[in-house]
Amino acid sequence: MARQPRLILPKQPHHILQRGNDRQLIFRAPEDYQRFLAWLGEAARFYRVALHAYALLPTHLHLLATPETQAGLAAMMQKLGRFYVPWYNAKYDRAGGLFEGRFRTAVVDTDVHFLMCSRFIELAPVREGESGAAAAYPWSSYRHHAGIHADPVITDHAQFWGLGNTPFQREAAYITLVEQGIAADELASIAGAVQKGQPLGGQAFKLELERKTQRRILPAKRGRPFKTPTPAEPDD
Repeated sequence: MARQPRLILPKQPHHILQRGNDRQLIFRAPEDYQRFLAWLGEAARFYRVALHAYALLPTHLHLLATPETQAGLAAMMQKLGRFYVPWYNAKYDRAGGLFEGRFRTAVVDTDVHFLMCSRFIELAPVREGESGAAAAYPWSSYRHHAGIHADPVITDHAQFWGLGNTPFQREAAYITLVEQGIAADELASIAGAVQKGQPLGGQAFKLELERKTQRRILPAKRGRPFKTPTPAEPDD
């Protein structure tokens, strides 16, 4: 049976997850991260994808991005692979693929889950023991949002701008959000959505996506439809 196409919608944020093949290392040295980020920025600009957040970890990466077109995300990731994988293989004297299969993605409900997903991504290095604090990890977009270091790869989303009227207000509000952390159920819902390729949002959001895309998103009701019994014929 053919795989169902990924659900990708223009002008809608998406959480993207890409892992190394067999969970192998995809970044080993600072130069690897730097090269990848440079090519990521070029590919995003070329294919008109706005990057809002990222975290690059040794064996996988997270992105939060809005494509201008339906084909933009896949084209961006393919271009990255064509540049980065041969360079990485030559540097480390290896051959073959580096990433597992195709990247995973989840459409994100902008109003409710965008900032939560951004925090999920930027806190990934802390959750996975790569850093003691988000601000100390150099390979994520947190330092940009916290006002520590402007990142040319990042395009700030309207949800981030809505945190305050000045850069200082926005940065302070975002730092406070990150310091509050993310509840366990929210972590599970974000991770589950991107792993399964399901939208990240509530029922109303998913119903609207069903209407727009004409594809089933909510689970079908189990069992046969209820059948009303036929009334008995009256006795003569």
